[in-house]
Amino acid sequence: MGRADGTFTIGELSRRTGLPVKTIRFYADEGLLPPADRTSSGYRLYDVTAMARLELIKTLRELGLGLVDVSAVLARETSVPRLARRHIDALDEQIRRLRLRRAVLRAVVKRESELAEVKLMTRLATMSDEERARLLDEFWQEVTEGLPVDAEFYERMRAAKPELPDDPSPEQLEAWIEFAELIQDPRFRAVTRRMSERHADDLRAGEATVPAQAEWIEWSERAHQALKAGLSPDSAEGRALADDIARVWAPEGQDPDDPAFRNSVADRIAVGTDHRAERYWQLMAIMNGWPEVPTRVPAVEWLTAALRA
Repeated sequence: MGRADGTFTIGELSRRTGLPVKTIRFYADEGLLPPADRTSSGYRLYDVTAMARLELIKTLRELGLGLVDVSAVLARETSVPRLARRHIDALDEQIRRLRLRRAVLRAVVKRESELAEVKLMTRLATMSDEERARLLDEFWQEVTEGLPVDAEFYERMRAAKPELPDDPSPEQLEAWIEFAELIQDPRFRAVTRRMSERHADDLRAGEATVPAQAEWIEWSERAHQALKAGLSPDSAEGRALADDIARVWAPEGQDPDDPAFRNSVADRIAVGTDHRAERYWQLMAIMNGWPEVPTRVPAVEWLTAALRA
């Protein structure tokens, strides 16, 4: 209970607010909690106004505000909403950095990375949108340089850029780290270069690079369902699919049943079939918030085996 005059000692104030005596003394020593009176022995006494002031200090400190900001609020030099907005901005930046750090650490655990790789991943994670776009442009420049490729087709490929939001999720940051490592991998660059060379060869020969997209979707779905059902490429379903592909792909005058022709079609498809190329678009979808890109490489491999069968 308080004293008869309605004042409280620090101990009583502590019991009422739940704050330690040491903390209240600290606030008082810092000038945030001036006493309402003192006892004859010099002990500080506080009234209900001081108690309300202490509750406000407690709340502001729980929100993470420093003593300088708390003092400014109490002195009415600034408002709580204004300080709250400023503090939100600081917290957002802190959260962004912590998420970035967590994404790097999760990648380190997943890859069991050594120090050199940790440094690389940290650098990749802190890149700006412009730096990310420049890294991707360099990739496409290398894999198409000097080749007479279809400019419109490759412009569409290059136009897809990783665009992380201001507040990316851990999955998006991890996807960017993996994506950046992928496009800098010399082996992946070599694979993509071979795809571009095949694309250029088809253009020189006057051949269509690929059949219509709708046909590809249908073929890969049929192969996917057959693979899921445990059917072999030389099954009746595999033979029927191979017949359809060869018939659509065969130029005028070409026998679609010719084994040599079917093998050549399988070779052309195999050049463009690589799990890393598929991973490229899966990671791009994660970073940009696009619909999930399903895994189709095993189905396409089954499809090419059906053509060879």
